[in-house]
Amino acid sequence: MALKEKEVYNSNNSSEKIYFKEKIGYASGDLACNLIYQTVSTYLLFFYTDVFGISAAAAGTMFLIVRGIDAISDPFIGTLVDKTISRFGKFRPYLLYGAFPFALLAILCFTTPQFSGGGKFIYAYITYIGLSITYTFINVPYGALTSAITRDSKEVVDLTSVRMFFANLGGVIVSFGVPLLAGAIGRTADSTKIGWQITMTIMGVAGALLLIFCFKNTKERVKVKEVHGNIKFADIFEQFRVNRPFVVLCVFFILIFGINSISNSVGIYYVTYNVGRPDLVKWYGLLGSLPALILMPFLPVLNKKLGKKNLMRVSLTITIAATLALLVIPATAISLILIARLLAAVGSLVAGGFMWALIPETIEYGDYKTGKRLGGLIYAMIGFFFKFGMALGGIVPGLVLQQFGYVAGHSQTPHALTGILITTAVIPAILLAVSLLVINLYELDEKRYAEVIKALEMRDR
Repeated sequence: MALKEKEVYNSNNSSEKIYFKEKIGYASGDLACNLIYQTVSTYLLFFYTDVFGISAAAAGTMFLIVRGIDAISDPFIGTLVDKTISRFGKFRPYLLYGAFPFALLAILCFTTPQFSGGGKFIYAYITYIGLSITYTFINVPYGALTSAITRDSKEVVDLTSVRMFFANLGGVIVSFGVPLLAGAIGRTADSTKIGWQITMTIMGVAGALLLIFCFKNTKERVKVKEVHGNIKFADIFEQFRVNRPFVVLCVFFILIFGINSISNSVGIYYVTYNVGRPDLVKWYGLLGSLPALILMPFLPVLNKKLGKKNLMRVSLTITIAATLALLVIPATAISLILIARLLAAVGSLVAGGFMWALIPETIEYGDYKTGKRLGGLIYAMIGFFFKFGMALGGIVPGLVLQQFGYVAGHSQTPHALTGILITTAVIPAILLAVSLLVINLYELDEKRYAEVIKALEMRDR
């Protein structure tokens, strides 16, 4: 991808109508990422502890170290993306060139080579680090692509609602299909290890093909005046200083993705050991994603009726109440447990889905405040924070389970069961309460955003 020092564009098409075909094309990219990376974030800890043979504490530490490496790599990747000029555009080429390496590394993460204990650690670190960096090379430009498709806030919300529908369709497939496939293939092959490897191969190849489809069916139409040679890593510090909406979203992403990842990661333990129904794991996972298929198409309507902050407040409050309900619902009350899971998912999916529509606003606001449009760099930092949040799904459950005496593959002591319940209900509820406080600090309302866009379009004429 050739780089140029300066490129001058016009912005005549930045608010044109986005047709449904392109919305489907764009949304297929998030379906792809969820098929691969949500499988990793939801099941990799369990795979490491119960299949690969790594202790819960060691696996949790690995998740923390990998996120540290992400902290170093993400901003540099974002800077590279912002400087990119190619015949395919700024963001789309990364989808094309990263698709199959992403799938291959995911497959390798769920492959169990015949190595010694030390060899297993080295192999796990190399493959997981490689996967995380490759994911950044895809996810940063994919996320920033929204701001290059349109500046129209209504179109952004519509585009995001379709994207979140497909993302959560991926979540449904992963939650229900992955344990079903891994179990069925594992029984047929008489090997749990082969079951997981083949399942990840199916998810990986499907994800790679969907990324290619996304590349072919999207268009970068927002063109602005930019001086690419002036974009540098240090620009992110100025964004943290002047772009308060961006800072608020960074904190919010850590919390929401941390909550969702903790809930998803510990769910398999909670259903298997506390409830004593491993056969319900796929249904528990399904209820964590299924509501999005109904709710996401109504996201633009909910936003119009309630407004940004009220929509988030209502969603988070529902999730807090439903999550805490698991503390008092008996483990034998299966129906009540599944209802609580469903209600918690309703709130978290709406809040988690809507916050993606706010990121393009922070890019425009940052451009307005600094004169630099840093879509790649801002998404890289958002990407770091949400991946850090996702890492909590491995770090927190792993360390808490180790502290409470969890032993993989055995009947758990009452103390260990208490640790699983705390991780399932108490920790997420505390983080949700903090999220409720944080979102109140987001001050870029509809009127202010319209003023920012008007100023930017005047400048870029």
